[in-house]
Amino acid sequence: MTVYDAIVLAGGAAKRLGGADKPAVRVGGRALLDRVLAACADAAVTVVVGGRRPTLRAVTWTREEPQGGGPLAALGAGVRQTTAEHVLVLSADLPFLGEGTVKALLAATGHGERDGALSVDQDGRDQPLVAVYRAEPLRRELALLATEHGSLAGLPLRLLAHELDLARVEAGPLASFDCDTWEDIAAARARIREHGTVLDEWITAVKNELGIELDVDTGVLLDLARDAAHGVARPAAPLTTFLVGYAAAKASDGGAEAVAEAARKAAALALRWADEAETETP
Repeated sequence: MTVYDAIVLAGGAAKRLGGADKPAVRVGGRALLDRVLAACADAAVTVVVGGRRPTLRAVTWTREEPQGGGPLAALGAGVRQTTAEHVLVLSADLPFLGEGTVKALLAATGHGERDGALSVDQDGRDQPLVAVYRAEPLRRELALLATEHGSLAGLPLRLLAHELDLARVEAGPLASFDCDTWEDIAAARARIREHGTVLDEWITAVKNELGIELDVDTGVLLDLARDAAHGVARPAAPLTTFLVGYAAAKASDGGAEAVAEAARKAAALALRWADEAETETP
């Protein structure tokens, strides 16, 4: 996989949120900044441009000069802390950004053919804060803009995108959804709780909260819980899934395969238990 550094822009006054600390606003129980950091967890170095705050993983902090100087000034400050050939640039208010979008941007950048790749939203608009840039042309254009305008403060991001040869990537419909208003926050919170996504969102939130990096087949565990509740008693469902997790943790590898094997054994036991209850004793 392409080695990259990540820059997350977490400054700004958040005027449309009444000056709230936007990166710390929670969606699905997780701070917006932590949600973005999870999408770029495999970055070699992650730089957050903004005020220091608690995060679920370690990052490098820096600030733009002057503070409040806008996204180009923040990007200039962030890129000085990076060394990789490719730089992922993100805003800190993307609740639905996923690893798939990051990988697609890295793939579209290629091996030097283009200056980078940025995502395009459903309306065809460029999203320069959901993008990967090659470091050399990015540094060059930032330096040229600073020389031409005296500084990067207050300059619009479109000046950068216009000067670079960037591939366009049509990301998912929500990949570049950002939270600028309380209405956006409410919409994101409601979408996360929709029936088709709530379990995945909850499991991801729990794993992040507990510091667990484990891909588990949740369908297997849900089937186990159903079998235990039906074949034994309702309280058996949560207790059984807990015991499966405990058994997997004690296994030699303790990985997803251990969870699956423990779940298989417990499910078989639950079915045997149910069969006995339904069979008449001669």
